Amino acid sequence: MEPLHFPPKAKRVIFLYQAGGPSHLETFDPKPKLAEMHGKPMPETFTKGQQIAQLQGRPLVCYGPQHTFKKFGQAGIDMCDLFPHMGSVVDDMCIIRSMWTEQINHDPAHTLMNTGSIIAGRPSMGSWVLYGLGADTENLPGFVLLMSQGKGGQMQPIAARQWSAGMLPSRFQGVKLNSIGDPVLYIRNPNGVATGLQKQSVEAINAIHRLEYQTLRDPEIQTRIAQYEMAFRMQTSVPELMDLSKEPAKVLESYGANPGDGAYASNCLLARRLAERGVRFIQLYHRDWDHHGGVKANVALKSQEVDKPTAALIRDLKERDMLKDTLIVWGGEFGRTPMSQGGDGRDHHIKGFSYLLAGGGVKGGLAYGSTDELGYAAAENPVSVHDLHATMLYLLGIDHKRLTVKYQGLDVRLTGISGDVVKDILA
Repeated sequence: MEPLHFPPKAKRVIFLYQAGGPSHLETFDPKPKLAEMHGKPMPETFTKGQQIAQLQGRPLVCYGPQHTFKKFGQAGIDMCDLFPHMGSVVDDMCIIRSMWTEQINHDPAHTLMNTGSIIAGRPSMGSWVLYGLGADTENLPGFVLLMSQGKGGQMQPIAARQWSAGMLPSRFQGVKLNSIGDPVLYIRNPNGVATGLQKQSVEAINAIHRLEYQTLRDPEIQTRIAQYEMAFRMQTSVPELMDLSKEPAKVLESYGANPGDGAYASNCLLARRLAERGVRFIQLYHRDWDHHGGVKANVALKSQEVDKPTAALIRDLKERDMLKDTLIVWGGEFGRTPMSQGGDGRDHHIKGFSYLLAGGGVKGGLAYGSTDELGYAAAENPVSVHDLHATMLYLLGIDHKRLTVKYQGLDVRLTGISGDVVKDILA
């Protein structure tokens, strides 16, 4: 592997992806002025000529924050009081309140956040990280996906291309582990097939593949060889990884995890176990954040699912001296409008929303950037998706402009033709 471009602060990433678009106005961005204007027409100066998803041509009415905010931590950062556990570790977190994105519908917004492009078939951020840094484990994939769902929103689909390797060799793609039942299909040998026989079968198949590679020189054959060998090793490593029952009771309680339930809390604990075992990029998809209606009740439900385990993960990594070199990222594909939809919900919103970062060389106890007084658009220190990706790669020791792959005559990169490292949030 080539030397890194910068001294790395982080060795791995845990991306806690909140699919559906969490409302910044009921989580991490207090807006007292919006509360004052609740029920009044949204000033046209904010919205005229702007892209609005499903509110186009309808009366735009201000919809104030539906939950109260209070100050947390020594830094005194305002957060919604539905998130007391995350508030208890806010001095280890940086809240970016000035994120913005380009895509207003779920699927292209997911694709942009995950791959840096709306063009399907580009490598995902986890694939880029694995391509740039290589794996740090031989017994598990270097890029792992876990998925959970709860209550409180519409169930949006998550396409497998969000963890695709694109034009990179397929060995860099993410591997999805099932949270319920067998984590990987056929992880156990059928009756009558011993481990020794399985090993002989893999060796024989790969011997044929090596002969094939000598003739064709197709790099995908090398991927197939490596994946057969990885699959064999995973038959031992994965069941041990997924067995949370051996965790101390106090650890399970701190996360609120119930082994085998496939919930976000259990996946957060699995993320820590994956990080301990050298997995480079760990992504947890937690769904149901699409609150076109009932935003007050639904965010309350979601906070019960994510607040305690997210804080527990940060605290657990810190106690194990791993937070300093683990970058944790928390956020979704976009935010929600300061205007109401259907009386008690919020529409998709791209102009301003919030993201959380912790560990891995990021300043703690910091609220960075801001939206305007009504929470409509990023006003101070706006941060784009490409800026976020550039910063993530920088913390891993990679110059985003130099991590490229030649494709159809062009140098393709995660950040496209833009992106700046957000240096003000670096420790």
